[in-house]
Amino acid sequence: MKNIILVGMPGSGKSTLGILLAKKIHYGYIDTDSVIVAKTGRLLTELIDELGNEGFLELEAQGNSSLKASGCVISTGGSAIYRSDAISRLKENGVVVYLKISYDEVVKRLGDFKSRGVVLKDGFTLKDLYDERAPLYEKAADFTVELTGNSIETSAEAVYNAVFDEISV
Repeated sequence: MKNIILVGMPGSGKSTLGILLAKKIHYGYIDTDSVIVAKTGRLLTELIDELGNEGFLELEAQGNSSLKASGCVISTGGSAIYRSDAISRLKENGVVVYLKISYDEVVKRLGDFKSRGVVLKDGFTLKDLYDERAPLYEKAADFTVELTGNSIETSAEAVYNAVFDEISV
């Protein structure tokens, strides 16, 4: 397998779980939000303020589409799901795993989500965002792993089992 691509809501554990999973399977690790910050020299919140939601989504999609990696766990930004062409490009080189957590768990983990650089339409609440994105994550995913209430270690093991049990069958 070339790559494992993690998608899910902000706070779902993509970064933390991705690092643990990469270590477990001896893969590299890429956080696409960190790549954007490194390339632009600006925080995600600054980029969203400067470029607007659509401009940021385009920048994110370009980065995701042009990513060249093999043997990596890739944690995408939560809004990557809005550009199906970029997700399709990532899927050409790996499998997409949706890290599914409940809305209540998102609320518990995020706190002040606006300080995290979240693409949010005008007038949208966090619940609106969750309700809009969840079906998009489901549709894009090759595997969906329910993580609500699990420790990060248990969650990493669940993702490992979902991906590698399926492949070895």
